[in-house]
Amino acid sequence: MLDFGCKADAGKQDNGMSAQVSVQQPASTPQAWRPVIVCFGDSLTAGFGTEAGQTYPDELQHILDDSSYPYRVINAGVSGNTTKDGLDRIARVIGEHPQLVVVEFGGNDGLRGLPIEQTKQNLGSIIYKLQGAGAKVALAGITLPPDYGPDYVASFNAMYPALARQYHVPLLPFLLQGVYGVPGDMQDDGIHATAQGNRQVAVNVARLIEPMLKH
Repeated sequence: MLDFGCKADAGKQDNGMSAQVSVQQPASTPQAWRPVIVCFGDSLTAGFGTEAGQTYPDELQHILDDSSYPYRVINAGVSGNTTKDGLDRIARVIGEHPQLVVVEFGGNDGLRGLPIEQTKQNLGSIIYKLQGAGAKVALAGITLPPDYGPDYVASFNAMYPALARQYHVPLLPFLLQGVYGVPGDMQDDGIHATAQGNRQVAVNVARLIEPMLKH
């Protein structure tokens, strides 16, 4: 069982800002021989607005280490990325030879009002390519502010469970579950988690992937 420690007590999408982040290992990364988990996404994965070592992949590494799981977590989050951007850099992620990839994209597509069918197609291609390379995949969803309209938001939200069913992957419907709206867990932009919030995001992801892990 995973040891969440005090992180479970820590209590939450993407504004299109760009950052020079590609594939980086969290500060607590163990020896390079360990099997790889890649956290692949946009600024929610990259840790926009937090200091080095405060991203959710960093916190996920701590949880796995505390539970004696022999995995090395790599942060492949890039702020501002759309699903197309993720698809464009899929080869680099596959090049890490990951055993497991946590896919978190779609927020920037939604905030830009891009066609949901295209976003869904891109996400499906990402999952398909990763599975074809032999990686297990877990999918993390996000939602949109209500001012994007109920029909668009409902269709956007429905995209993630549809993909999970189609590709037979486990789903975390809302990455910021237990974080969004919690005092101290969200940055002032209302989009990105704080360092405190990222601890809970890591707990959410750890619970998602635990059945896929091996000691």
